[in-house]
Amino acid sequence: KAIVAKTAKIGKDVTIEPYASIGENVTVGDRSVIRSFAYINENSKVGEDTLIHPHAVLYPKTQVGNRVVIHAGAVLGSDGFGYVFDGKKQAKVPQVGNVVIEDDVEIGACTTIDRATIGSTIIRQGVKIDNLVQIAHNVEVGSHSCLSAQVGISGSSKIGSYVTMGGRVGLGDHSEIGDQVMLGAQSGVP
Repeated sequence: KAIVAKTAKIGKDVTIEPYASIGENVTVGDRSVIRSFAYINENSKVGEDTLIHPHAVLYPKTQVGNRVVIHAGAVLGSDGFGYVFDGKKQAKVPQVGNVVIEDDVEIGACTTIDRATIGSTIIRQGVKIDNLVQIAHNVEVGSHSCLSAQVGISGSSKIGSYVTMGGRVGLGDHSEIGDQVMLGAQSGVP
């Protein structure tokens, strides 16, 4: 009862549960598991030994590495919050980039990672993201960083490797956080 496009390339020993949807030109690597009601949109790639839980959504061109876990309700690749006031109204700035998730990443339930305006929003190897985290367009999170619940990272911010962010940390746009920084709960970086 799953929907799998004819152009999708499905690896060996892949599990695709009922009501999952796999779009055109999607690649799913060996031994990956796509749970019921997960949605993987066109031109996306899922690596080997990856687990995508129910109701997770991968928008077009999302790239997911090997041994990644994406929990229920996570959304990867939705539009970034890009608007500019044109003198009369807020005009939408097209968001044409994508999201890249490297190997050994875990993404919590109901977390959102926006696609880049241009280029890629990148989550590096080994990053652990809790539930209810918002990562905006063109952000880069360095390897082995850990983001707790309700962290919000504004657009074009760069996070170093081995960074720890406590619950409800907020970063303003274009922030830069170096390697091995620890930000306590409810910290704000303008």
